[in-house]
Amino acid sequence: MAENKRVWFITGASSGFGLELARAALSAGESVVAAARRAAGLRPPVPGSEERFFPLTLDVSKTDEAGPAIRKALERFGRIDVLVNNAGHTQVGAVEETTEEELRALFDLHVFGPFALTRAVLPHMRERRSGWIVQMSSMGGQITWAGFGPYCATKFALEGLSETLASEVAPFGIRVLIVEPGVFRTSIFDTKVAFESKTMPEYAETVGKSREYVHDNAGQQPGDPAKAAAAIRTAIDSPRPPLRLPLGADALEAIRGHLKTVGEELQQWERVITDTQF
Repeated sequence: MAENKRVWFITGASSGFGLELARAALSAGESVVAAARRAAGLRPPVPGSEERFFPLTLDVSKTDEAGPAIRKALERFGRIDVLVNNAGHTQVGAVEETTEEELRALFDLHVFGPFALTRAVLPHMRERRSGWIVQMSSMGGQITWAGFGPYCATKFALEGLSETLASEVAPFGIRVLIVEPGVFRTSIFDTKVAFESKTMPEYAETVGKSREYVHDNAGQQPGDPAKAAAAIRTAIDSPRPPLRLPLGADALEAIRGHLKTVGEELQQWERVITDTQF
């Protein structure tokens, strides 16, 4: 393995963004630790890259597996240059429809899992004074809609943790990238992957529309995961990389609209907001 070729550790590498990032890295002559819950059947997506492809069984939601997984990757390749916390799934349900068990399971997958993997890899990256933590969030990390509250809550939490992390690890030469995709043609809307809380008729007019959107748009999403992977690589190769990288025209429009609304509300309520000092 050439010294200047990166090693990627990618969770959720069996499909979607994870698979396309793995394909892009292998095509560039880099190495990939492809982590998935069922990694036994994983094959390198690029012919001839078998020596640079290491499938690794990992359930991200089980935080006690994080340390051993990072150690196995280091034993195989000697270093990890990019950790991509990508594993996840969508969930649709009103706040009242969502059970505590469902919400905790989603936080285990989207927050505590990435948290454990990040903590496990940081000592190695600090020692080498370099590295990237790529957090696959969502445009739902800044905005939300009826029915996606629990999902967005996990992404909001991941973004808060990651923004703080970026300021803490910058002195060690470690960078953080928060990726905020819009609607991309991954398996996220697949009925075998997407999770729905038990429905209540009272939310048919609000959450019901979100459920219909997920059902009607499975396999029809406008975003191309391969182009998303290329954009992520462009960002981390940039001399001035962003902290946040929205992906897709829908994400850009939605986040811009949200920021505009927040700004207008701050202006409208400025006097009440500031008239609170002793």
